[in-house]
Amino acid sequence: MKILIAFAVAFASLNLCAQQRLPSAMVQTMDGKKVDSRTFSNGGKPMIINFWATWCAPCKKELSAIAEKYADWQAKTGVKLIAVSIDDARSSARVKPYVSGQDWDYEVYLDPNGDLKRALNVNNVPHTFLVDGNGEIVWQHNNYEPGDENELYKKVLGLANGKK
Repeated sequence: MKILIAFAVAFASLNLCAQQRLPSAMVQTMDGKKVDSRTFSNGGKPMIINFWATWCAPCKKELSAIAEKYADWQAKTGVKLIAVSIDDARSSARVKPYVSGQDWDYEVYLDPNGDLKRALNVNNVPHTFLVDGNGEIVWQHNNYEPGDENELYKKVLGLANGKK
């Protein structure tokens, strides 16, 4: 009986996680304008929300690896990537110059107080979320190894084709 109860609790928590909506938290544009994360949208198409930091080598590798394929991903799926820097007040001044030097065609936001990071329970970076056209988080991945972007693309492609 204990095993059945444990299974039911685990299944319910997985189901809640799979149905989690993008929360409301204030982030900033690189120009300092405040934006509510609940307003992130992509016209009913998939979105990737990637948490990263300037001091995180795997984060930068992941975003650069995606950048090489991003135009093709957009053409085939309509996906939009939103990169959210978790750099704090001391290091957030490095974000804009770093992003300006990259070939990233992403929307970039700052989360210097960690509000969105906490709301999504992001403990370390890189941490990537896939959000469907209704604003529901359907998949997430923590860390980065070369090639992980291919798994992400498979998920995006499936979502764009109506599969969750």
